[in-house]
Amino acid sequence: MKRQARAGVGHRSFSRRRARAARLLIGLGIVGALVGSTPGLAAAVPPPPPNPSDSDIAQAQTQVSAGLGQVSELINQVASADQQLAQLDNEVAIKREDVNRALVDLQNARSAADLAASVVGASQQALRDAGAQIELAQKDFDKYARSSYTQGTNVSAISTYLGAQGPGDVLDRAQVLKLLATSQNAVLEGLQRARTAQANKDSAAREAKQQADVAADQAASKKSLAEQAIAIARSALQDQAAKKAQIESNRAAAQAQLDAARGNVAGLEGQREAYATWEEQKRAEDAQKAAIAAAAREAATQAAARVAANEAARQRAAELAAGQRAHTTIEDDSEDEDTATTTPKSTPKSKPSTSGEDLTGSEAIETVIDRGLSQIGVEYAWGGGDEEGPTLGIRDGGVADSYGDFNKVGFDCSGLMIYAFAGIGISLPHYTGYQYTAGEQVPSEEMQRGDMIFWGPNASQHVALYLGDDQMLEAPESGDVVKISPVRWDGMTPYAVRMVS
Repeated sequence: MKRQARAGVGHRSFSRRRARAARLLIGLGIVGALVGSTPGLAAAVPPPPPNPSDSDIAQAQTQVSAGLGQVSELINQVASADQQLAQLDNEVAIKREDVNRALVDLQNARSAADLAASVVGASQQALRDAGAQIELAQKDFDKYARSSYTQGTNVSAISTYLGAQGPGDVLDRAQVLKLLATSQNAVLEGLQRARTAQANKDSAAREAKQQADVAADQAASKKSLAEQAIAIARSALQDQAAKKAQIESNRAAAQAQLDAARGNVAGLEGQREAYATWEEQKRAEDAQKAAIAAAAREAATQAAARVAANEAARQRAAELAAGQRAHTTIEDDSEDEDTATTTPKSTPKSKPSTSGEDLTGSEAIETVIDRGLSQIGVEYAWGGGDEEGPTLGIRDGGVADSYGDFNKVGFDCSGLMIYAFAGIGISLPHYTGYQYTAGEQVPSEEMQRGDMIFWGPNASQHVALYLGDDQMLEAPESGDVVKISPVRWDGMTPYAVRMVS
């Protein structure tokens, strides 16, 4: 697992260059990416139905429509199957974000352990300094003791008084002896202070070591939680895959019966009418697709140009990314070495500010939206995306793996938000539940352009960026791309999150 994580990180710079080069071609492919994935368009006009001739219609005029009740029942079966599939997808989305939360907790615990280890080092250095002070004070005391012994300070004190020439001489010699006694006391007090300081430093070093041990234990516990969360997600995805396959099989069978029933009920005359209706819908769809594609191309091109010209936003994003631990790392690089003699290979910086220092108001909001829009058409990759752009996805043991997300450079939903807000100096964790509490929560019906909107219990399922006019920017799911979609109110959380006032 560690080798795979390191390979992913080492491959990241190459993958990011490849992704940036690929974005130059987005203008050519954005028509298909947007139109093909815009809800309401792809399903609005089905493939062309048969167009029977006048003679075919005349021969079939005697046929009687039947089976309307069966058609209604099959429609209900298809709707029920779709509802079950949507519920399964929602459950898996929650488990995926549980993994993101566990990974964020793991990196935070490792940072706490690193901080405690640095405190231990400082305490040990202070202890060495105190020992040096004691040694110096001891030398001073020993020197004074040798001097007193060789010169006979106490004995000479009596002889000093006996050899005095008079009262004045006696007073002068008494003052000299007093000064000698004061010097002796100063040496003794200095030695005692050094010993007391050493005792304090010993206590501080022991306390710092205890804190480091506790932090290390917490980091190990968080790592175990992250591994458990991934195992739970993979198990759930395997179960979901089997259930989904069965439901899709049932839906396909019902759809086939429905198509056959429609043909029998409508007859050739109905097919002629259906074909005429299809032609009209197809013309309307083609015109709508062309308009949407042109608008999307223009918006994405303009946003990409503004992002490319915004050097300040790039610098803010780079500063946030510098020194960050990789979100998807499970194994700690320092675990391969003797932790008693080796310092961590990378020390995460302090937590960045949660508000843009240079940008406020509409300017900050438009910078965030421009960065998001510039990624339209980039592939979805579960676990992908950071402050500087799309990154290699990770394995989930299920749906994401079946789409090859671990071999794609792209974004998941929370990764896209990290990239968008990094341009104004806002650092977000790679987990929708934590992003839900990162800013000011406002009622969803009062959301404004630039707010984040969420789905699922406690925002554990999905996140998107609100653009206004009931439109949002999102990285929806495996097999899809970053795109603009109509706002989905079903399942939305009660609150949106506002990062910029």
